[in-house]
Amino acid sequence: MKKKLTLVMTCLMAFFFIFGNAYAGKREKFGEDPRHKTAKRVKFKTSTEKIRWKMVMPWSKGLLFYDIATHFADSVRLASAGRLDIKPFSAGELVPANQTFDAVSQGSAQMAHGSPLYWKGKNEAFVAFASVPFGLDAEGYNIWLYEKGGLEMLQELYGKFGIFALPAGQTGQEMGLFSNKRASKMEDFKGMRLRTPGWYMDIMNNLGASVSPLPGGEVYLALERGVIDAAEYSTPAINYPMGFDEITKYAIQPGVHQPAFQCDVIFNKEAYEKLPDDLKWIIDICAKETQLWSYNWINALNAKAIRLFKEKVEFVMMDEDTKIQFRKTTKEYLDSVKAKFPDVKKVLDSQEAFIEDYADWRKARGGVAPWPYETYISGQTFE
Repeated sequence: MKKKLTLVMTCLMAFFFIFGNAYAGKREKFGEDPRHKTAKRVKFKTSTEKIRWKMVMPWSKGLLFYDIATHFADSVRLASAGRLDIKPFSAGELVPANQTFDAVSQGSAQMAHGSPLYWKGKNEAFVAFASVPFGLDAEGYNIWLYEKGGLEMLQELYGKFGIFALPAGQTGQEMGLFSNKRASKMEDFKGMRLRTPGWYMDIMNNLGASVSPLPGGEVYLALERGVIDAAEYSTPAINYPMGFDEITKYAIQPGVHQPAFQCDVIFNKEAYEKLPDDLKWIIDICAKETQLWSYNWINALNAKAIRLFKEKVEFVMMDEDTKIQFRKTTKEYLDSVKAKFPDVKKVLDSQEAFIEDYADWRKARGGVAPWPYETYISGQTFE
């Protein structure tokens, strides 16, 4: 009896193996990892040379962005067992913040950590790789950069300046405006004196606001002295140490100007190309690890910071009509920028095509936002 049962089980297993595989084979495998072939046949050996690099940045030591830059340097040092030792220099220590890009391009520093947003003066298209009003969120940037050709476009743009680049720091959506004037409707923003940089500065000016792109270190004093009515800077965790809640009454949300904020590491191309192959792979993997870690780290801190802000300022949400009007105004502005700058058009067209392509999945998965139980059953199912 035992032998018969074993024989039956063996036949069944064979049947499911043969016909199960035949059924699975009706379609080809959906997607593949292109790196797998490279990893199967490693043709280089571990290098023994010890290399020392300098990393400059536009960040001051008090900002969490500095910690993200340091995290990347630490990851490389750990993974290479110290063979590639990158020393971070904060803004002004080695070069002024506004000379970071040129220092790397010209080779006076081997690399930098920063954000493409800061290189707007070099090429308008850099802004699109950092943050676009009503544009890609953190998830969108990750997919677009790594899977939809965004990284290749980024490297092509930097390549014009003798620089190689990798994404290395995603901090997610930023807060809206800390303000001494309440604003929830479009007309409320007219005449307001604001601090914000980049494309959002132009958009707000077009709406009748008066905007200045003040450096981060000057924002607190400008708010305190009434030079400006409102300002945005970054995420809750990065804003909290800056103390904006001590001198303003309102936090106007959401941060439509930056659904995500993308940082990167940039390398002098000549210095990068001299690296042994194993260290190039270590840099690549550590940049991706920093991209993952930074988003999780910052957003975990954001959850605490936002509760602390609520103790001192009133949170004001823009109404739906205002957000829609902002979206329309933003599209008009971005279309005008695309018409002036071919590089901007190339990048934004690619991002917009991805947003369109991703819409079906975004809609299909909607309505299961992980709100607390009582919040969800009260009817708030979408984020």
